[in-house]
Amino acid sequence: MARSTASSSGRPASTERPPTGAVARVYLDYGGFSPVDPRAVGLMRPFLESWIGNPSAAHSVGVEAQASLEAARAKVARLIGGAAGGVIFTSGATEANNLAIKGVALRGGDRRHVVTSTIEHISVVNSCRELEKRGVPVTWVPVDEMGRVDPEALAAAIRPDTALVSILAASGEIGTIQPLREIGRVTRARGVPLHVDAVGAAGRLALSVDDRAIDLLTLSSNDLCGPPGAGALWVRHSTVKLAPLVGGGGQEGGFRAGTENLPGIVGMAVAADLARTEWPRETERLSGLRDRLIRGITDTVPGARLTGAPGRERLPHHASFVLTRVKADSILMDLDLHGIAASSGSACTASTGEPSHVLRAIGCDAEEREGSLCFTLGRWTTASDIDAVLEILPRIVKRLRELAPTA
Repeated sequence: MARSTASSSGRPASTERPPTGAVARVYLDYGGFSPVDPRAVGLMRPFLESWIGNPSAAHSVGVEAQASLEAARAKVARLIGGAAGGVIFTSGATEANNLAIKGVALRGGDRRHVVTSTIEHISVVNSCRELEKRGVPVTWVPVDEMGRVDPEALAAAIRPDTALVSILAASGEIGTIQPLREIGRVTRARGVPLHVDAVGAAGRLALSVDDRAIDLLTLSSNDLCGPPGAGALWVRHSTVKLAPLVGGGGQEGGFRAGTENLPGIVGMAVAADLARTEWPRETERLSGLRDRLIRGITDTVPGARLTGAPGRERLPHHASFVLTRVKADSILMDLDLHGIAASSGSACTASTGEPSHVLRAIGCDAEEREGSLCFTLGRWTTASDIDAVLEILPRIVKRLRELAPTA
């Protein structure tokens, strides 16, 4: 499949597209894995190839490594308007979510109850399920058909023994942005810490921990076009007490033992800095491409229905649909044969084979859940990528429906 790669296509001029091999591909699965920005790779390289010490070592090489670690902490904190001392580096967002939820609930005392929603990321869902097995009470707040949490329903779920409210900033499966400012007002008024899984939203939306009254916030390096294997949990230590999950040498303030992944952390910090400075322009660009993709699919694919909220209530890079009379795995396989990479919901639940709990929560029936498609755009998405999908997808769906007509 031939397509234009000219600079007029809308790609940011400040960076080159990472190499993708001999075959040109349309990559629209940034929610599953984002290519690492070459600018981050360039600044990571010395930490992989040169003499770089352990940040905990007392010699001069270790002191230099510690200075790099603290500089990275400051850059990541600046992305969300938080204090640098609140950043705890982890192996990724899944570990950060586990640390936030279990770390608060298992701290001890009489307050152990957790409130969350029915459309959280699977790492939050399974952390809460594990707590339930240990006897910790969890309240699952429902969402409306767009996937929005009602702040009043959340307020009604808070009890005197509530230790934590955990609500995602935006759904990675259906794109809906949550009313965090209103939710933050509720939790702050009730004196309950608020944890926000900000993967997908950080670096794409204005997100300040003080403005939203957030006490814990999860970040993923790769979702910012940084390297995989790095993430962070930001904690407001003045209001939150955590129990560490990983014991050892006391790194990361004693909350996450183990020698820090300094190359990955430095790469994450570069990615966070780039996202902070470039997000307004990039959000506008991606929103335009997203809206064109949504209009094109709903106009040309019969029965395609957008899932999640529309317009400004939706992540700027996210387009998700359910289709009837066709299965998503067949569509994705055919798209891949045409050089187009997309997904069906969350990559983190794909290996389980379980139906989407998110789509079930917003009222999709079994047939719709089997026909779920998700396109996530990113830094190197171009107008010609959208053209390619709109050219190929309607033909694929039509052919598959003709091969397997319903009675």
